Amino acid sequence: MRALAVYAAVQATWSDVHAACDQILQRDADARLKGGHGWSARKACARHVATYCAGQAAATVAVTRALGYRLPWSGLIVGTTINGLTHYVIDRREPLKRLLHWAGKTSYLRHATVQRRPGVVDDAGPGTALMECDQAVHRIIGVAAAAAATWWSMRRPPSS
Repeated sequence: MRALAVYAAVQATWSDVHAACDQILQRDADARLKGGHGWSARKACARHVATYCAGQAAATVAVTRALGYRLPWSGLIVGTTINGLTHYVIDRREPLKRLLHWAGKTSYLRHATVQRRPGVVDDAGPGTALMECDQAVHRIIGVAAAAAATWWSMRRPPSS
């Protein structure tokens, strides 16, 4: 039962802080650049992932400790590493687009776009199919990452 309770706390925390860590903690410049080409885009994405993981880890420690459990650092690192590495790949955009094309979502990606100002169509920001799929994939991975963090944490007794 303890593993189920830890999983529930970790997964609920990651699910509920996801938007804040993914969008509010993210620097504006990183949001604009992270899906582009070149080293500046890669660095912007890495900075975004670092703040995302830091926020996620801080929230997880706060919640689990408030509930009387000290999640082992190794378990937290396992889960946030899974989320961080996959988050980087997804937010670089092209790997996600390839996955979505492979899954048969090409027309959805083309259809669900947003015109934010006259003559400018956005296919990647809020309200677009790519953004919705980005969030869905992050959340699915979050479920698996929380399970991995819990499994790793239950392998040995919690540290004091």
